[in-house]
Amino acid sequence: MNIFFKKPSFMLCIVFIFLLLLHIILLITNIFHMKRNMLCCFLSFFSLLCSAQEFDIGVKGGLSYVNLRGTTSDVSTFKGKLGVYVGAYGELFLGRIFSLQPEVLFSRQGARWEREGLLPNGELYKASINTDYINVPILTSLKLHEKLSLQVGGQFGFLAVKPEIGSEETIFYNGENFLDKGIYRNFDFAVIIGCKVRLMEDLAAELRYVNSLTNLFDKQHPALITTEFGNNNVFRHSYLSIGVEYRLKQLTIF
Repeated sequence: MNIFFKKPSFMLCIVFIFLLLLHIILLITNIFHMKRNMLCCFLSFFSLLCSAQEFDIGVKGGLSYVNLRGTTSDVSTFKGKLGVYVGAYGELFLGRIFSLQPEVLFSRQGARWEREGLLPNGELYKASINTDYINVPILTSLKLHEKLSLQVGGQFGFLAVKPEIGSEETIFYNGENFLDKGIYRNFDFAVIIGCKVRLMEDLAAELRYVNSLTNLFDKQHPALITTEFGNNNVFRHSYLSIGVEYRLKQLTIF
C-alpha cells in the first residue's frame, strides 16, 4: 500500500507498458490475419488459373448506326449512317460469373458529310465518309443472369481502308479533285459498354455502345482548309451496334 501511494509514477509506468504490449500483440494479430486473407485470395486465384477453363471460339456480325461527334462549321454537317461489322471472337470463362472476351472485327464506320458552297454551281456537296477499321475489342463480362451478361472494355482500331472523297470539279486543296487521304489518322481507341443475351445454346445477341477517345483527323493537315469540317477539326467515332454471335466450338484448356 505504501509503495502504491508513494510511487504512483512507477505503477503508471507498469500500466503503460502493459497497455503498449497489448496493443503490439493486437497489431501483430491483425497483420497475421490480413496476410492470411491475402494468401487465401492468392491461392484461390492461382487455383482458378490452374483448374480447367472453358474457352469458346465463334464468329459474329451485325449492323451499327455510326456518326462523328464534334462541332461542325456553319457550312458543314455530319449525319449518321448504317455500318456493318463481321469477325471472330474467343471467350475465356474465369469462374461462374466472369469471362474475358477478345475479338477481331472488320468494321465499316464513318458518317455522311454535307458541305455548302464547295461546288462551283452552288449545289450542296454530299459524300459518304466510309472508314474501314480492323478493330480489336477486349471485353470483360459479368453474368447478371443465366442468359444475360454485362460487357465493358476497350477497343483498339487500325484504319485499313481510307475513304476516297472526290468530285469532277477541282474543289479541294491545291486544286485537287480528290481529298488527300493523309488527313486521316491510322489508330483509334474507344471504350465499349453493352450487354449480351443468350438466345440458344450456341447463339447469342449483343447490343453495344462504342465511343472513340481519339480524333479521326490529323487536325494540322493543310488539306482540311477547304473541307471546313469544323473550327478545330476534332471529330470522333460514336456508334450503337446490334448483332449476333455463334459459337463454333468450346474447348477445355488448362
